[in-house]
Amino acid sequence: MGHSATIVIPAYNEGKALPSTIPAVLELCRKNHWKLIVVNDGSTDDTRLVLSSLEENPRLTVLHHKLNQGYGGALKTGLTAADTDFTVTFDADGQHQLEDIPRLLQIMIDQDADLVVGARQRNNQSHWYRELGKWIIRRVAAFLMPMPLHDLNSGFKCYRTDLVHQYLHLCPNSMAFSDVIALVFLNQRHRVIEVPIEVLPRTTGESTINTRTAFETLLEILNLVMLFNPLRIFLPVAMICVLVGLLWGIPFIVLGRGVSVGAMLAIVSGLLMFFIGLVSEQLSQIRRRQK
Repeated sequence: MGHSATIVIPAYNEGKALPSTIPAVLELCRKNHWKLIVVNDGSTDDTRLVLSSLEENPRLTVLHHKLNQGYGGALKTGLTAADTDFTVTFDADGQHQLEDIPRLLQIMIDQDADLVVGARQRNNQSHWYRELGKWIIRRVAAFLMPMPLHDLNSGFKCYRTDLVHQYLHLCPNSMAFSDVIALVFLNQRHRVIEVPIEVLPRTTGESTINTRTAFETLLEILNLVMLFNPLRIFLPVAMICVLVGLLWGIPFIVLGRGVSVGAMLAIVSGLLMFFIGLVSEQLSQIRRRQK
């Protein structure tokens, strides 16, 4: 391809999956002259032992966390260590297909993209509860900011390394990393492309994604919007408060019963929200200009 690339794999208690995943990835790296970074995120199983048996490979770098820092924390460690033109994040559970890596990289080069997201196609193995959670997250994200992506939280992404280094400090250490980094790239007006991929069934281990993960992701998205575009939150809240106040107070005035205290409170609260939003928006613009 003529461009250097690093594959970053976060691993937490993936000792059963790594013996089949890592050698295959290393062979791909050998053929393409790429690098592989595996981050052992404080695993309590035999992940460290499995990786130590492979560390002699010159294309492999293994980084260890003493304690579990979370999926995002592991990715941040691996991405920070990458020094090639492009970096691909790839899950350790064997669900992603190796042949998609060069395909995503080639699309990134051909279309001059800054981030390419491997969008998983919905299949019958996905639990309806998880699909509902993903749908809610997408709808909230789309309401708060432009969001043309279908699979925000895909762990299979290809980045321009210099760009992703700029934004790692904005991302959480939790599972919400995948959603937030994609939204940051979109918000900063970088070229983001989504490419459909097929995933294989998980053969070992269990997913750690649960209801708590979904709530954490929603909170991180709200934090991100507050950082980049706070009026998208404050303005709707202000308008709702003022509208409720008017609908509540007008009947009192029409009936000659004076001004409702509750209606005035709602209207004043709406105006306060609006002005707080304006101040927050100005602070956000100042921060962007100082970058």
